[in-house]
Amino acid sequence: MLISVQLLRALAAWVVVGHHVMQLFFNFEAHNAFEDLLVEKGGAGVDVFFVISGLVIFLASADKALTPWRFMLMRVARIAPAYWFYTVLLAVLVTVMPWMFPDVQLELGHALLSMLFIPAQNPAGYGVYPLLDVGWTLNFEMLFYCLFAVALLVREAYRLWVVAVLLYLLCYVIGPAFDLADGFYRNDIALEFLMGMAIGILYRRGLCRARPWLALLGVVAALAAIYHGADVPRVLEWGVPSAVLVISCVALEPYFHGSRLIKLLGDCSYSVYLLHVLVLCAGRWAIEHRAIDPYAMIPVCIAVIALGALASYQVLEQATHRRLKHWFGIDDALPIRQKH
Repeated sequence: MLISVQLLRALAAWVVVGHHVMQLFFNFEAHNAFEDLLVEKGGAGVDVFFVISGLVIFLASADKALTPWRFMLMRVARIAPAYWFYTVLLAVLVTVMPWMFPDVQLELGHALLSMLFIPAQNPAGYGVYPLLDVGWTLNFEMLFYCLFAVALLVREAYRLWVVAVLLYLLCYVIGPAFDLADGFYRNDIALEFLMGMAIGILYRRGLCRARPWLALLGVVAALAAIYHGADVPRVLEWGVPSAVLVISCVALEPYFHGSRLIKLLGDCSYSVYLLHVLVLCAGRWAIEHRAIDPYAMIPVCIAVIALGALASYQVLEQATHRRLKHWFGIDDALPIRQKH
């Protein structure tokens, strides 16, 4: 994977962590400009994730003899084990220590739907969220994987258009007609996957190159657009700037290439994303019941999340991914198609 993209993955994950720190520790009450930034704009980290996902999946499948079934097995082997582990862990913790998770209500049917990446109303009554509520983004990821798997049946040049048509039909025609998943898929954030695919096409054609000053200008412009915002749909307010941010960082790839630290930070970002809410809930309980200063609890939680995510990536993600690939009989090193 591009090291510049790994850097963005890591930053986006920790921005989301900051957003949830403000939610769980301070109830979104900001006391300074930085906290206000996390409250108002921290959610944009998810948009960056979605653009990156479209880019990575497109590039990872390029010039490879990849069947839809093989692709889906590879994606499930990559994202499902860690998500299932933390979902089950949350269910156990809620059962054993319900006082630590007052906002979580455990129901077997809903938990099973969560594990299957099927959107459903959360029994706690706050919307269409899985048991591990950050998993709502993975429901969109799985939708994208399914649509992209279908697109693998056509030539690479047409895949973006196939995914775009299928996404439009599902989100804006079939979904509303049948009230699919209580309107979950009508969220325009799904369009950000297409932006990532488009960046992948540009990258493959060698069109993501720019002078450093121009790429840096793109980064500044993207961050400024996210900061100032506008009264427009999310895909325009945060999605388009996220795409500009991604393509600008890709243009700076030569300056990040070979950094093992950045690669590791990016590799751990998925576990950071899955783990952090559990840690922050424990931190909130300590703040409320042990009279601990929330500002003293923040570095403790950051350290636990960082170390926990490192262990999770190395022991849980990597180990299970290797075992599942062996079990499924799949390999990342696929034969390259001959171009005509």
